[in-house]
Formats: sequence, C-alpha cells, structure tokens
Amino acid sequence: MRRVIFNQKGGVGKSSIATNLAAISAARGLRTLIIDLDSQCNTTRYLMGREADTADNDIGVFFAQTLSFRTRNRRRLKDFVISTPFENLDLIAANPELGDIMAQLESKHKIFKLREGITSLRGYDAIYIDTPPAFNFYSMSALVAADSCLIPFDCDEFSRQALYTLMENVEETRSDHNEELTIEGIIVNQFQAQAKLPQRVVQELRDEKIPVLEAFLSSSIKMRESHDQCLPLIHAFPKHKLTLEFVALFELLHPGFGVSAPELEESASA
Repeated sequence: MRRVIFNQKGGVGKSSIATNLAAISAARGLRTLIIDLDSQCNTTRYLMGREADTADNDIGVFFAQTLSFRTRNRRRLKDFVISTPFENLDLIAANPELGDIMAQLESKHKIFKLREGITSLRGYDAIYIDTPPAFNFYSMSALVAADSCLIPFDCDEFSRQALYTLMENVEETRSDHNEELTIEGIIVNQFQAQAKLPQRVVQELRDEKIPVLEAFLSSSIKMRESHDQCLPLIHAFPKHKLTLEFVALFELLHPGFGVSAPELEESASA
C-alpha cells in the first residue's frame, strides 16, 4: 500500500503522522519505506537526527537526474534508499534544494517519474510519502504515485474551508492522472476532547459524508519531545496515550493485523 500524507495547510502534523505511522508499521514487522518530499526535511531530520545533514541519497538527486536525457549511469529510485536506525524502516531523504529544481521539473512534465520509480521498487509492504504544505509539483507527484491519501486536519474553521479545496484538488488529480487514488480518510489531529468546537466541526464533517476516521490524535508535548529526541513515539514513549492513539489509527488502517497494542509496547521498549 502506498499512502500519501497531504494537506495544503502547514502545521497540521503531516510529517509527524507519516513518520509515526511508518515507525509503527516497521515495529509490526512490515518492511516499510518513507519518502520525504518536503524541502523542510522534517521527516528526514525526525528519523536521522544529525545524520540528516550528511545523507547524500536524497530524492532531490533522483528528480534532478530526470532532467537530463543522458541515460548512462542514471540511478534508479532504489539507489536513493538509506537505512534508518529503526529495524524494517528505510528512508528516501529530502534536501532543501528540492525547491530549486521544481520549476524545471514542472516545465519538463516529470509528474509521473516518482510513480515509475516506486513501481520499480521491490520488497516493501508499506510506503508512506510525506509532502510539502502546498499543492505543487511534489505533492501532485505523490498523489499520482499513491494508492490512497490521508489528510491531517485541525478542528478549526480555517482548516475546514481549506479541506474542501484540498479534496477538490485530490479529486482532480485522481480524475486526470491516477484513477486508483482514494481518500482513505481525514485524520483529526491535536484533538481536544473537552472542547465543544472540535466536536461540532467533526460532527458537521461527518454529516457532510466526509470520511473522518474514528481514531483521533490528541495534542501532547510528547510529540515535540519525540521530535527533539529524533525517536518516533513508539520508541520514545511506548505507553503514552498519544502513542496508543497512533497504534489505534494504524490498526484502523490495517484491520485484523496481528499484534495487540500491549505486545507492541513491549517490543518497542525492549
């Protein structure tokens, strides 16, 4: 399964959600790859820490080489995969220079290159794609390459209005470039259960038949601490409430998949 985590609005938790779902997938024994398409490199830094600045096998090089007609010594997408410190979890790293070549990639109509590259990969049970906070070449490339789209959502009116535009863009991409693409669900992030506004917004979205997933993610300082430690939650805080919410989300996306949450906690803390 190829999942893209996408929202045109910044600060909604795309990188955190993509990384933590991928980390749980790997902890469950699935061979997992995460692709960082955001020039901010948050996913890359989250997983690699200081080594992120020295990772030379980045997705920008893969895209840059597609701008040349020379095929001799051209590297395939699999050549840009690096191992993370976590078992079963590989990464294709981002680089800040992604933004420098975007205009050239758009003008050369390279929108299908990522899909071609991913199709050539072998041996992965799950692929997660983190995207920039914009509907641009890289996010479109991810949507063209993916089977499904997960949309992080903050429960406020600005996010709600942006959600309608986002879903229209996803539908347009599906219609024009990838008929297999589906919106797998809306992930409610930084949810405050005691506040009335988030509950009202979620209910109104459900009334509109928008696919809000049942597993909500709470707001917690543990997420920032996880970023600071460069450890996904399942490794940093295996028994914390937010970690278990991510586990519940993973299990919702993979119904009937094997290991129970307590067993996962035990393996993560071993």
